Amino acid sequence: MSAAPYSALAELLAQVTPHVSPAELHGHLLGYLCAGIELDDATWLKAAGELLGQPQDVWPEALGMAMQGLRAMSAKELGEGEMAVVVLLPGDDMPLIERTRALGYWCQGFLAGFGLAGASLSLSEDAQEVLTDLAAIAQIGSEDSDTDEAEGDYMEVQEYLRVAPLLLFSEARRQLRQAQADSSQKTLH
Repeated sequence: MSAAPYSALAELLAQVTPHVSPAELHGHLLGYLCAGIELDDATWLKAAGELLGQPQDVWPEALGMAMQGLRAMSAKELGEGEMAVVVLLPGDDMPLIERTRALGYWCQGFLAGFGLAGASLSLSEDAQEVLTDLAAIAQIGSEDSDTDEAEGDYMEVQEYLRVAPLLLFSEARRQLRQAQADSSQKTLH
């Protein structure tokens, strides 16, 4: 992935808070979406404001527009049944230690968003295992290891993050549809 989108969003976020990375923000968004929440721009911007600790009215206009674009792209990927999602991480030209930290931040954000939005879901063993994996990745160390093996491990985890959320999304979507169908059945009787 090119570092340009990540770096551009990092610059915009830094104008609002030094405490939230683009990776964490994107993970948070995808966590909400994978829990089956259909976010419109206003709802997403409010949730993002809570994460950032700053309401939207104090953000640069470009940050709000970037967040709307990120939401639209992520929702489109999930809605079109993509086989993998784009995970917003620093580009390969960044030091491995920064990219590794970003993996952890992305997982922290995902777990927070999914937890806030999907608290009532009954997940399968496979889906629970994905959440356990994400929690482990969120605790990833930041040892400064620029070996080929460390780079390979990073790439493997990055690929996992591109597909693992899809299991959670499909399960949440199935449960929500079933709940709607059950509700319709009760209304008909």
